[in-house]
Amino acid sequence: MSDLAKIPVTVITGFLGSGKTTLIRHLMQNPQGRRLAVLVNEFGSVGVDGDILKSCADENCPEENIVELANGCICCTVADEFIPTVEALLALPQRPDHILIETSGLALPKPLLRAFDWPAIRSRITVDGVIALADAEAVAAGRFAPDPVAVQAQREADDSIDHETPLSEVFEDQIACADLVLLTKADLAGETGVAAARAVIEAEAPRKLPILPLVEGVIDPRVVLGLGAAAEDDLDARPSHHDGADDHEHDDFDSVVIDLPEVADPEALAAAIRTLARELRILRVKGHVAVTGKPMRLLVQAVGERVRHQFDRPWGAAPRRSRLVVIAEHDDIDPAAIRAVFDRAGI
Repeated sequence: MSDLAKIPVTVITGFLGSGKTTLIRHLMQNPQGRRLAVLVNEFGSVGVDGDILKSCADENCPEENIVELANGCICCTVADEFIPTVEALLALPQRPDHILIETSGLALPKPLLRAFDWPAIRSRITVDGVIALADAEAVAAGRFAPDPVAVQAQREADDSIDHETPLSEVFEDQIACADLVLLTKADLAGETGVAAARAVIEAEAPRKLPILPLVEGVIDPRVVLGLGAAAEDDLDARPSHHDGADDHEHDDFDSVVIDLPEVADPEALAAAIRTLARELRILRVKGHVAVTGKPMRLLVQAVGERVRHQFDRPWGAAPRRSRLVVIAEHDDIDPAAIRAVFDRAGI
């Protein structure tokens, strides 16, 4: 690549827990000759995804090429964080051939695309494509409204108002901005679930989009990278609920960090997290936990009542500290109630 060529950037968006980090890990492991850089934006002050990706660093994507911006939306901190970070990546001794941006699960992608028009970077990078990930099982089940039955009842009672939920707006904006939609966890959804999810997305998309199922983030990188969309020049074709607004809010969602002692039983922890989703409408839980008698760190990732945990690496010299980021709609974040669930479980 010549120094005058624009570096392509792929924006990877998708709802909480849809599998963005898993996809990026796969791309890092299969770069097809590209030298990659990764910019990770997380919602919440404790970074988990960036840490996971740094553990996968190699010569094609060394650790210094993986940058994490935590506790904020990169499209809201363009001048202070996003632009300097991109400039730092472009100034690396070995300039990356391709940049991957993993947005927060709550991010609206279109304001980020507008940032690519900033004078400092617009002649140096281009949005190769926007990839939206959607959990096939969740979409098929219609989980974007906290209580779909109640929402439908309200709509039927008063058809003059639209009872959109914050979650559905995020989902719809991500789909509307995409060049390609990937239906993740297709194995859990099954053929019927994938077909149902595809129908939902086709109904929401403002234009015909390729929609592909995948499992564990595995897909031919040629399908995802090299789209040449120049999405920053195509904003009018990517409608948003927030078009015409001078700014956009993130007050619909909030997060809290919960510190825990060492855990004796990971399954008891998983059960408590499922209780959070069921009783307190918690959307997402992620973090690292110290397990009594185990030298390895336990990585915890949960979306609703679906909880996954695994030992990912030794603690080594790092302090054995159990911390979980809990994310939900703003009114559902009650630190005392969340803490009480863990207390009841003896954690």
